[in-house]
Amino acid sequence: MPKKNIIQVEKINLHIVDWLKTYAKNAKVNGFVVGISGGVDSAVTSTLCAQTGLPTLCVEMPIHQAPSHVSRGREHIEQLKKQFPNVTNIEANLTSVFETFKTVIPNEGNTEKLHLSLANSRARLRMTTLYYFAGIYGLLVAGTGNKVEDFGVGFYTKYGDGGVDLSPIADLMKSEVYALGRYLKIPNSIVQAAPTDGLFGDDRTDEDQLGASYDELEWAMIEDNKGKNLSDFTGREKKVFEIYKRLNTANQHKMNEIPVCLIPKNLK
Repeated sequence: MPKKNIIQVEKINLHIVDWLKTYAKNAKVNGFVVGISGGVDSAVTSTLCAQTGLPTLCVEMPIHQAPSHVSRGREHIEQLKKQFPNVTNIEANLTSVFETFKTVIPNEGNTEKLHLSLANSRARLRMTTLYYFAGIYGLLVAGTGNKVEDFGVGFYTKYGDGGVDLSPIADLMKSEVYALGRYLKIPNSIVQAAPTDGLFGDDRTDEDQLGASYDELEWAMIEDNKGKNLSDFTGREKKVFEIYKRLNTANQHKMNEIPVCLIPKNLK
């Protein structure tokens, strides 16, 4: 698999910050709200928002969260607050809300599907919480998805972490997000941590769920955009390309516009 292109991190940083400021000005909002997970994507996104000089609210929303995720998120928030006076933070512990939610829904059926639906429900509770804060403070919800997640394999929850107002890093591959994160000097604890969505209450990583690393999926996305086919590869590359194509196909419903049933004019 080929080496990654070296991006112009300083210029990309300035470009995104200018884009954020312009968008917020045109939308006539006060600033941004970002959900902080302890991962590289939310750390980079919140830092970019903070650089605009506009109010940036960092929200922790633990739901049975692993202590390591919490500590990484807090380390990042404290670092941001020292650098940027426009950054504030708040914690909304949603564990009790999630537990109450589980008592009023059916819990019988396919165990795997139940676990996945509950995991997605965590993300949707967090989305609801972010929009609550956005509403009362006049903020935009900044998405934290990268290009591989959002437009490659669809690795996000529809109307969960996919429910946002704008996406500052969605045109950056995961490796490019890491490069930007290192330039922004986000904590090493975050840069070195294995990516995880933290939605299942255990230690499974994104790679465990996807079956391939982000570097591998990034390669597959590039090869797919070149028009390559499964028959062009062998061994591990063939397996990764197969995983990418399967996920990309299965998750098109997340990436495409909501289908609208158009009524013929003669029926109106």
